[in-house]
Amino acid sequence: MKQDKFHGRVHHTGRICNAPGCDEPGEFRAPGGRPSGFDGPGDYRWFCLEHVRQFNSGYDFFAGMTPEEILAAQSPIAGWESQTRAFRPDAGIDQAPRWNDFADPLEAIQQRARARRADAMHRQEAARRGISPVERRSYEVLGLDLDADRKALRSRYSELVRRYHPDRNGGDRSYEGRLQEVVEAYNHLRSTTAFA
Repeated sequence: MKQDKFHGRVHHTGRICNAPGCDEPGEFRAPGGRPSGFDGPGDYRWFCLEHVRQFNSGYDFFAGMTPEEILAAQSPIAGWESQTRAFRPDAGIDQAPRWNDFADPLEAIQQRARARRADAMHRQEAARRGISPVERRSYEVLGLDLDADRKALRSRYSELVRRYHPDRNGGDRSYEGRLQEVVEAYNHLRSTTAFA
């Protein structure tokens, strides 16, 4: 199908204009009916140039809406009410920042850039010290500096076990996955040459 710049005309669609009694080719797309609860364009109708102009002159996006619905649809943040995965509190540094935590969007972008820069520096320092990516991840899970010694490793491990173990935190079992990560990281690091 060929499309030109003239008002979105699509040539040779094989459609006839949807206007009653018109036999001209339907080369211009117009929004059709939207099912209830569907937030999208719905089915399209196809018109000739004359009838698409008539349709556009009388089209009202807000037809059938209450004043409150119209105001909500005109809001600059319409459609952003729900939190997407990238904006959740548990989003990683590779995800978008949680914009609501910042008064200025540039601050959010700046913090994300700082976090990425710090992560890159941490990776470079780990590589310089001969620390593998798996070991580096273990340091991150335990929240240890790269120059931590065996005493710091044991101390941090004990602190995190007390925090996450159900027998020590009042029976809260929601941290069991985190506890398992801590135990695995500790077992991995204590067997490395840095902590021998």
